Amino acid sequence: MAKTVGIIGGTGGMGKGFAMRWAQNHPILIGSRDAARASDAAAAYQKEADTIYGGQARSITGDANPVVAGNSDILILSIPYGNIDATCPGILPRVRDGCTVVSPIVPMEKTDVGFEFIPIKHGAKTSHESVAAHMKDGGRSLVSAFHVISEKKLANPAVALDYDIFVCGDDERATDEICGFISEIEGLRPILLGPGKLAYMAEIATPLLLNAMIRNKMRNPGIKLV
Repeated sequence: MAKTVGIIGGTGGMGKGFAMRWAQNHPILIGSRDAARASDAAAAYQKEADTIYGGQARSITGDANPVVAGNSDILILSIPYGNIDATCPGILPRVRDGCTVVSPIVPMEKTDVGFEFIPIKHGAKTSHESVAAHMKDGGRSLVSAFHVISEKKLANPAVALDYDIFVCGDDERATDEICGFISEIEGLRPILLGPGKLAYMAEIATPLLLNAMIRNKMRNPGIKLV
């Protein structure tokens, strides 16, 4: 069943990746603080998706973040950790009942030793906790996922994927829905970790992966459980 996927921060690399991978099956809404910028990005994505899928891609349109939030069945928050408190109060109250919100947000920073996890280093909230605080249902319909995949590979459907995606959330309906969306992307397998309180385990995997990549001269690695 086709569902409308809204992407807040949809003009960025991860946003394009989600749009390109799901446009074959679902209408896509690209969100930005600037509606014109969102519209321009959406037009470019539509052209690329139509080429990739032989003219069979679903519609890709753009608008301001609050409009996108209010018209989505699945809402992806493709924004930096530092922007959560500035962005979420203006969009999450507009989310309609039954919409599942997805956080791929990672609270990390680059220091002189490598990438570090902000909640451990500074005692700050996890991304899941920070987003949940702005939701009408207290984060019940929030799912944390997509922390350990290269945006460069995600944005190019010609690139084969073979990764596991960790999933955390408190609502079975919401986690099942997102596991289904993950499975729609060929080569991705959803791996349930547990409730939202364990989302930090998925979030911390990103700095771990980046440090391993840099130290061992890997190129856009992912995670696969075998």
